[in-house]
Amino acid sequence: MKRIGFLIACVLGTNLLLSSAHAESVLKISDGDTIRISTGQDVRLLQIDTPELMSSECFASEATAILTKLISGKEIRLESDPVSGNVDRYKRLLRYVFVGKTNVNVRMVELGAAAPYFFNGEKGKYSAQLLKAAEKAKANKVGLWGKCPETRLDTARGVATGTSGKAAPSPSPTPVTSGQCDPNYDPCIPISVSDLNCPDIYNLGLSRIRIIGTDVHKFDRDKDGIACEAKP
Repeated sequence: MKRIGFLIACVLGTNLLLSSAHAESVLKISDGDTIRISTGQDVRLLQIDTPELMSSECFASEATAILTKLISGKEIRLESDPVSGNVDRYKRLLRYVFVGKTNVNVRMVELGAAAPYFFNGEKGKYSAQLLKAAEKAKANKVGLWGKCPETRLDTARGVATGTSGKAAPSPSPTPVTSGQCDPNYDPCIPISVSDLNCPDIYNLGLSRIRIIGTDVHKFDRDKDGIACEAKP
């Protein structure tokens, strides 16, 4: 009996260790759908999209605040999806985030802080649940659906809420550039005779840049060396 009890204790102890090994803590919340965990890895919440904080899109700060309330100071569990890659092109882990039994990705959509985004048409294991939550939130004008009335539910594209609750503005005139690379940034952006902002970077087909010198355009507001972290 003692031997059986010892074996049971070992199994339970092993399961407990395995369970705790999958628990992570949150180091940083970059915006409504991107976080950094205690290992130093960035995590992109799978199958959802939130307004772009760096572009001051409508409901961006609220979405970030909602995610913060859901996960800050709590242990989280990350879950992958076989329909998606393990990481995106920025080496961010692509994961569903759980707090206890709560699927935070789905909860963000239920609260109107995010919309479903099936990148490249990939429909994951929670896609039906995400779409149903979005349709209900939109019908009830919850969150961004009420504050940003021009927002459309389009799972094939990232959510676009515009700014200050209005439709997205027309692109600004293209800055005058020299055509040479600015040595302060990677990848190459042209040296400009006028100040640039993140929307100008997006218009160049880029969505993330590293600061490797002096941040002359003040892209990097949170001073982490990475700026204009747009959605893939």
